[in-house]
Formats: sequence, structure tokens, C-alpha cells
Amino acid sequence: MKRCIQLDMECATLCYAAARLMSIGSEQAGALCRLCAEMCERCSEECGKHAHEHCKECSEACKTCAEHCRKMAA
Repeated sequence: MKRCIQLDMECATLCYAAARLMSIGSEQAGALCRLCAEMCERCSEECGKHAHEHCKECSEACKTCAEHCRKMAA
């Protein structure tokens, strides 16, 4: 679970940073959204390995976030 928790925290931090850059109209938002999508995918995969209900929910949320980040990066 240590890896899962670490990825969760990294993913949340990147998502927050991407949202902040988008909110100020940064030219760098797209690049960070691409990185965020990659991190969300990794987080989804790791959380999906665990049988806990909260891990399954996290995995689905990260998968959805990755899709939205890709759209924002385009």
C-alpha cells in the first residue's frame, strides 16, 4: 500500500498544480496536463491492484481524471 499512497499524493499534487496553471491561463498548463494524465494512469493502475473499495473508487477517479487531463492538454 505504500506505493499506492505515494502515487495518490503525487497525483493529487500534480492535479492541483495543473488546475492552478489553467486558472491563471498559463501557457504551461497543457504540458502539465499531459504529465498529470500519465500520473493519473499510473495511480489508477496501482490502486486497481488492491481489493479495498476505496482503492477501486480511487482507480476509477484517476482513470476519469486522466481522460480529462488529455482533453485539456490537446
